[in-house]
Amino acid sequence: MEIYRLDGTLIEAEEYENDNCPAVILTSSSEAAGALKLSGMEHEGDFSLDCIAFSKIETQNDYLFGTLCIPRLLDIASSRYRIMLFICRRNIVIVDDCSFSRNIFRKLKSGAGNQKMTVQRVICCFFSQIMQRDTELLMQNEQKIMKLEEKISEGRTDGFLENITPVRKELLVLRSYYDELRDMGKELEQDENELFDKKQRKYFGTIFDRADRLMNRTIYLLEYAGQVRDAYQSHIDAKQNSNMTFLTAISTIFFPLTLITGWYGMNFENMPELENGYPWIIGVSIAVLMFCVIIFKKKKML
Repeated sequence: MEIYRLDGTLIEAEEYENDNCPAVILTSSSEAAGALKLSGMEHEGDFSLDCIAFSKIETQNDYLFGTLCIPRLLDIASSRYRIMLFICRRNIVIVDDCSFSRNIFRKLKSGAGNQKMTVQRVICCFFSQIMQRDTELLMQNEQKIMKLEEKISEGRTDGFLENITPVRKELLVLRSYYDELRDMGKELEQDENELFDKKQRKYFGTIFDRADRLMNRTIYLLEYAGQVRDAYQSHIDAKQNSNMTFLTAISTIFFPLTLITGWYGMNFENMPELENGYPWIIGVSIAVLMFCVIIFKKKKML
C-alpha cells in the first residue's frame, strides 16, 4: 500500500491517520479492505479484479465506486488492465494488482509542478494519462488502413483480409471502451451525491470531451476500414467478372467448332464431302475461329 498526499508527497499510514489529510491510496486487491477502512469508506462487495469486464462508475451513499477495464496497447483485442476506484470528498483509493496505476501516478506527480492539486484535478489528470497515447494508437491504425488501400489500388490483394480483420477488431474494442469512458465522465460531471465543489466539476467535462473525440475518431476509422474493404471486394468482383468474361469468350469461340465437328463426325451413307471434305472442314473451322476472335477483340472481351 502506498499513500500520497494530493501534492504527490509519499507518507506513512500513521502520518496519514494523524493529519487526516486528503490523499491518494494505491493498493492491491488483497489490501483493499484495509485501505478503504483507512480512508473512511466501506464496500460490501469483493475486490476481485479478474471479474471486471467494463469501465463504469456507480454512485454509492457517500462515495463513488468505479471500475476500469483498459485495453493493453500491445494486445488490445484480448488483454486488459483491471482497476477499481473509490472516490469520496477527500480521498481516492485505487485498487490495482499490477504497476499500471503506480506508473501513471508517478507521471502525474512529475507533471504537477506547483499546481494546487484537488481530488477533482487528480481524477481528471489520472484519466488524461490513461488516454494519453490513444491518439497515437489511432494514428497507427489509420496508417495501416492507408497502406492496405494503396496495395488495393496497385492490384495487390494478397493477405488483405488477414491484415484488415485485426485492425477492425481493435477499433471495435476501442469504440466500446471510449463509449464507457464517456459515460464515466458524464457520471462524474453530474455528481449526484454532490461530493465535489461545483467550480471543480468542470474538470470532469474534459474526460467526457476527450473520450468523445477519441470515439468519433474510432468511428471514422471503422467507416474508413469498411470503405477499403468494399474497394477490395469490388476489385475481387471485377477480377472474377474478367475471368468469367474470358471463359465465356473461349466457350463461344469453340461452340461453332464443336457443332461443325459433331455434324461431320456422324456416320451415314450419303454424307456430303465424304471423300474430299476434310480440307474444307479445316478451312471453315479456321475461318470461324478467326471471325470469333476478331469480334471479341473489338468488344474487348479478349
